[in-house]
Amino acid sequence: MSLTLTAILLGILEGLTEFLPVSSTGHLILAQAFFGYDPAQWRQFNIVIQLGAILAVVVTYWKTFWTMGLGFLKLESEALHFARNILLGFIPAAIIGLLAKDAIDIMLGTPLVVAVALVIGGIAILVLERTIPAREDVGVAGLSWKTAIAVGFAQCLAMIPGTSRSAATILGALAMGVGRKTAAEFSFFLAVPTMLGAATVKIFDEPALLAGEAAVGWTEIALGFVASFLVALVVIRAFVAYVSRHGFAPFGWYRIALGLFALGWFTLG
Repeated sequence: MSLTLTAILLGILEGLTEFLPVSSTGHLILAQAFFGYDPAQWRQFNIVIQLGAILAVVVTYWKTFWTMGLGFLKLESEALHFARNILLGFIPAAIIGLLAKDAIDIMLGTPLVVAVALVIGGIAILVLERTIPAREDVGVAGLSWKTAIAVGFAQCLAMIPGTSRSAATILGALAMGVGRKTAAEFSFFLAVPTMLGAATVKIFDEPALLAGEAAVGWTEIALGFVASFLVALVVIRAFVAYVSRHGFAPFGWYRIALGLFALGWFTLG
């Protein structure tokens, strides 16, 4: 398979999975393992295409960001609560991520960790879907500061590859009594500072990423970025509409099936 086609397919995969509770990082790790790619050669690519998915959040919710930004400057209560909750949700991941980044890098090269995390996360989704009743959506600004912090700590579970940042934040929010739509949107908004921060740390830790010293060229990186952005634009709105009506159970079953397949592949293959 050519590098160009591979880059486009991986970009599509990133856009499809970044905001679903199925682990985009896990999917990329498994894809590279299945097809024999060297993960080290694709690190720069993986970072940049995640930024494409983040741009999709900003574009999709630009009115919300604009309104809350203006409201924050005017010290409006709703905007201040919105900013407070995003900040409180981000802080745990920022601190723990910096402290544990070496251990995280080791796990990123372990497909078996991804497979096990996919199965465990899938079971957790099914359990929560069956035990926690649907709640009213109050919006991100309507969340309490305690709920925002709790979801922030839940997000830290996503540092285990295959767990899924989206799944960790959404399940954490559901466990705290947050409605499905609000849980999904809070996950989207938290992704912006969390993933930008993670990308910044990786780039400054590895100057070669910033200098462009990678096996994958900038043409392929650009194609992956665009593919990730365009696909994520569609997925974000479709995901919110779907889970608002049907819940998260199908994603739990998908995770279990993929995780079991990966376990069989890597242990028996």
